[in-house]
Amino acid sequence: MRRKLKRYYGTGDLHFITCSCHQRQPLLGTPQRRNLFLTVLEQMRIRYQFIVVGYVIMPEHIHLLISEPQEKNPSTVMQALKLGFARRLLVQAKRRRSPAQAALFDHLPQHIWQKRFYDFNVWTEHKRIEKLRYMHRNPVQRGLVESPELWRWSSYRAYFLGETGVVKINKWEVLKMKIRIPAA
Repeated sequence: MRRKLKRYYGTGDLHFITCSCHQRQPLLGTPQRRNLFLTVLEQMRIRYQFIVVGYVIMPEHIHLLISEPQEKNPSTVMQALKLGFARRLLVQAKRRRSPAQAALFDHLPQHIWQKRFYDFNVWTEHKRIEKLRYMHRNPVQRGLVESPELWRWSSYRAYFLGETGVVKINKWEVLKMKIRIPAA
């Protein structure tokens, strides 16, 4: 029996989000796919006006630390992000097809992502730092690289080296002041 996930939106908290590929397959296992995901993430950041505080793209899952978007909520952002990536991935695969290569693409998965995602509200500076460290150390812990700056698909390089990547980190100007009018 599945429990209904309780999500807490509208509090102004940051959200630490984890999303896995379908059946934990390494569908983000190539540099091209991870780069495509980052391109789609930046497009969604602009469309929904949220802040990306941190991220890491692993071969079979992603971690994001984001603000609540100006438009909609984190669930809508994740739906658009997952759908946008899946559509672009399938379009790329179809574009490469030729009759001689058709059999090579028979193994393309029907699903890219697991249906749900994990969302943890981050409400303190201590938790924000903890989640960023966890994300940035993930490729090292998994043995993909020797040190975090060697993994190109992480926000670590923006923090440590000051690099500007595809995804803009900590662009707080997208947030607009939300003024609540007190009830009479």
